[in-house]
Amino acid sequence: MLRVIDLRGRKLTTSQLRRIIPRGGVSVASVVEKVAPIVNDIQHRGAAAALKYCEQFDGIRPEVIRVPQQALDDAVKQLDPQIKEAIEVSIERVRKVHAEQKPASHTTSLGPDASVTEVFRPVERVGLYVPGGKAVYPSSVIMNTVPAQEAGASTLIVASPPQKEFGGLPHPTVLATCAILGVDEVWAVGGAQGIALLAYGDDEAELEPVDMVTGPGNIFVTAAKRLVRGLVGTDSEAGPTEIAVLADASANPVYVAYDLISQAEHDPMAASVLITDSETLADAVAKEVEQRYTATANAERAAEALRGEQSGIVLVDDIEQGIEVADAYAAEHLEVQTENARAVAERIKHAGAIFVGDYSPVPLGDYSAGSNHVLPTSGTARFSAGLSTHTFLRPVNIVEYGREGLAEVADAVVNFSNAEDLPAHGEAIRARLEDN
Repeated sequence: MLRVIDLRGRKLTTSQLRRIIPRGGVSVASVVEKVAPIVNDIQHRGAAAALKYCEQFDGIRPEVIRVPQQALDDAVKQLDPQIKEAIEVSIERVRKVHAEQKPASHTTSLGPDASVTEVFRPVERVGLYVPGGKAVYPSSVIMNTVPAQEAGASTLIVASPPQKEFGGLPHPTVLATCAILGVDEVWAVGGAQGIALLAYGDDEAELEPVDMVTGPGNIFVTAAKRLVRGLVGTDSEAGPTEIAVLADASANPVYVAYDLISQAEHDPMAASVLITDSETLADAVAKEVEQRYTATANAERAAEALRGEQSGIVLVDDIEQGIEVADAYAAEHLEVQTENARAVAERIKHAGAIFVGDYSPVPLGDYSAGSNHVLPTSGTARFSAGLSTHTFLRPVNIVEYGREGLAEVADAVVNFSNAEDLPAHGEAIRARLEDN
């Protein structure tokens, strides 16, 4: 089922590794032209256009975009107590981690009467996208909402696709999670039209636009984010989910197999990759995957992902080469199941999140590790980060100089302004110092 790529005995550059390592081929650019008319329509017709696209793509036209408060209250009342408890445990752990991420303001003194203070201001209105489709994602509500709350965002709006089986409302577990978190503005709209409506709003429908949009979604959601970026802020573009497991002979093949399968059940395009210097482990994991993937309710979906070109086993000479491969791949989720796993994990430069040892599997991070599961995919972990409290904060510099402080640096500023042929800049300095 899992194809094998043997890199043993080969010295490859980073660019060569990126071409060889399994990776799904998803091009956001290829669907931008299809999505652009939808975004343009929402810009000009707002909620009316959004409702039309809900009917077209979701099979139902919601009565209104904004979900009534009564529906949120009812969803909590009807929620299975065990699921409610699981949601609350996850919220508590995620909140603790994200609360401690918030940076403190600090002041740098540059001499007498001269200072620069960095403070952090939250994004005010945040649109949080929660996908529908093949699964229900109350966990995405938590992972988007909690860091925005901890950053201090004043208004949160969750957008999620209307569900035909629930009368045009988002899934009740999503609604219940919003209510538990105190989010009272939920829009029954998904897809590209949901992203566009968050960005443009609709005055007549009393739907105010947001300043930032975050949250995972399919390729059409990602293309819509690309189109509205600049009008609003967005998080990193999300491709199909992926896991890489860096393992040696000490790893448990059953654990590794289950972790690869668990990621594969997300999506037929999900990527599951094992990087190992042990041919024995590779063979054992391949056998365990073949024997166990059928046990999941999503066996057909998992099988398609595991057999796809985006998944496979990469054989390396040693863990040193394994680290090089893992860094070139820059996985959304990287598990390290080796001897001295923490030391190996510390050497990884590129990954969305790193899970260390036998008892830190990716599914833990999906729900209740406390970390965030909205992470960079498709190799973008080389230059971008997962969702966090930092995502919703803007550093602002407060510059405060007195006369003495300005005088100390005046000649440098004037000389710089002359070098750039902007003499009025220098005059603005001189005017202050010659005033007395």
